Amino acid sequence: MSQTVKVGLIGSGFVADIHAHSFKHFVPNAEVIAVASPTPGKAANFARERGIPNAFENYHEILAMKEIDMITLGLPNDLHCQVTLDAARAGKHVICEKPLCRTLAEADEMIDTCRQQGVLLMYAEELLFAPKYVRAKRLVDEGALGEAFLVKQWEEHFGPHEPWFWDVNRSGGGVLLDMGCHSIEYARWVFGKPQVKSVTAVLGTYVHTDKTEGEDHSFCIVEYEGNKVSMAENSWAKPGGVDDRCEIYGSKGNTRADLLRGNSLLTYSDVGYGYAVEKAAETTGWTFTMFEEVWNYGFPQEMQHFANCVLGKEEPIETGEDGREVLKIIHAAYQSAGECRRIEWPYDVPAVEKPIDLWKK
Repeated sequence: MSQTVKVGLIGSGFVADIHAHSFKHFVPNAEVIAVASPTPGKAANFARERGIPNAFENYHEILAMKEIDMITLGLPNDLHCQVTLDAARAGKHVICEKPLCRTLAEADEMIDTCRQQGVLLMYAEELLFAPKYVRAKRLVDEGALGEAFLVKQWEEHFGPHEPWFWDVNRSGGGVLLDMGCHSIEYARWVFGKPQVKSVTAVLGTYVHTDKTEGEDHSFCIVEYEGNKVSMAENSWAKPGGVDDRCEIYGSKGNTRADLLRGNSLLTYSDVGYGYAVEKAAETTGWTFTMFEEVWNYGFPQEMQHFANCVLGKEEPIETGEDGREVLKIIHAAYQSAGECRRIEWPYDVPAVEKPIDLWKK
């Protein structure tokens, strides 16, 4: 392999735009050389606007390119498994956007196939690379807060950035699955990825009953071994732009990080605006307009790390196994909300087609 990782984007929507921007402007040892989207003309327009030399309507054409080392998945959740299997069998390393997939059976097949084919399956959780959140984690690692016992994280706005998220048959669930995966994994990482003890959750559809059967606001409490607990609150029902914050409590201190405020302009607009991550939320009225938004969210740092992993320079800090554990916790949260009880570990996930089925029985 050359010292430049050749990348193919499968998908040409919101997150593919972020990936393309990150690689082009921030990752010198990686180059996006192809994009695929089944919508006629969409990949070609995407490629032309971003200077990508190859565009296809069938992702198998990307997988057939010998020079491609790694692909990124910016697809609806129900497609993650099959595309990962195809990519692995074509010898391509895989960056899979969150959530890893919809079921643990799919997760196991993805992990096993990538392992058998000798390719990396890397789970894209950008909060582990967001500069403010990384600094908060370092405070824990340095002992500045004493023994960390509580992590609270929340990401909230007024709804997803692509229409398919509203369809639980495609997505597998609502805001808990879409954004709770961020909150859950960030806390798990801060604590050093300990064993789960129990999961308790409350979910509801409060605002968007006309659009989805999924929950638009969720609360999830995860208890871990070692007397540690995380609280995840996530919303598609909160107007006013993106609100993304964390708090960490320790025996000798605490810290709070606000991902947007402090890196943003207080803005009022009647018509709205947006690039990259800002497109995920309503931007009319009063909002916080981020400066160097993609960088502050950690996407370039994440893509640089994954490129280095493909080159053998680093070991992935987020793998398919991590994505599977997050998915297992999310299944337990849906079951907890559905049965109005705490779900204890060890936990065997009931066989369902999608996580939300454990809540909407």
